[in-house]
Amino acid sequence: MRNPRKTATVALFGVLALCALNAQEKSGDSKSAPAHRAAPRKTLNREDRKAVLDAALDWRRSRPSGHDCSHLVHSIYERAGFPYRYADSDDLYAGVQGFQRVSRPLSGDVIVWHGHAGIVVEPSRHTFFSFLSAGPGIDDYKSGYWRGRGQPRYYRYVKNDPCAGCTLARNRTGE
Repeated sequence: MRNPRKTATVALFGVLALCALNAQEKSGDSKSAPAHRAAPRKTLNREDRKAVLDAALDWRRSRPSGHDCSHLVHSIYERAGFPYRYADSDDLYAGVQGFQRVSRPLSGDVIVWHGHAGIVVEPSRHTFFSFLSAGPGIDDYKSGYWRGRGQPRYYRYVKNDPCAGCTLARNRTGE
């Protein structure tokens, strides 16, 4: 038997994700790409971000065997067609090849703290999807609990990375 509350949550998630994608398309996402690069790194476009969010909505079919946040994020990206070598949340936080760190998240970007990772749903509402204490769900990353975990980092998948996921590339800047 279906749980009406869970069905309503999934439906709300879908509506919020589509609203976020439409808002992002209007505002553009050029602010996160530096102008001085000769060959810009190709990141996820609107349709790609929608594929990531759709895969997140369908989490029951992409549920990882490990049942933790980093496996969930990895499974969702693979299901959406954007594979990368699995990395736990601490490695994601440090930075891995195949992702670029951004200061302003878009829907479909990875949000990560030491010890936890998720996928940004709607940046204007500060929502993300991940494994939470009650299982997969959506939460506000600016709530007191998440603020208590420290400043999150946001990463955007790079589609034209020459070796996406081949080796871990740690950020050694001390951030």
